[in-house]
Amino acid sequence: MKTLTQKMKELPAGRRRSIERKARAIIAELDSLAALRGAASVSQERLADALGVSQPVVSRIERQSDLLLSTLQDYIGALGGRLNLVVEFPGRKPTRLRSFSEAAASYHPAGRSRRKRA
Repeated sequence: MKTLTQKMKELPAGRRRSIERKARAIIAELDSLAALRGAASVSQERLADALGVSQPVVSRIERQSDLLLSTLQDYIGALGGRLNLVVEFPGRKPTRLRSFSEAAASYHPAGRSRRKRA
């Protein structure tokens, strides 16, 4: 039985690009942290290790409806992504909060350690 990676390599380049483009669009519309983690093919255990927490903590984070932005940023960062905040007002162009990204990247709450990723 062939793996998905093997099947994708067999496809014509145009078809492969089309599938990859559609996959990126689907991932962009994910509606939960668990779905985002699943799309990244990362288990709760692996994510927990990257965050320096236990698997039940990851499960709890994924079920929460109200997260600290620093927790969300850590979660996304452990998946290999970067969190950006965009503010939208009627009649104005969306604005990315650069100061948040810079400030949050250097923020480490007291008593909370950040494990370095290899």
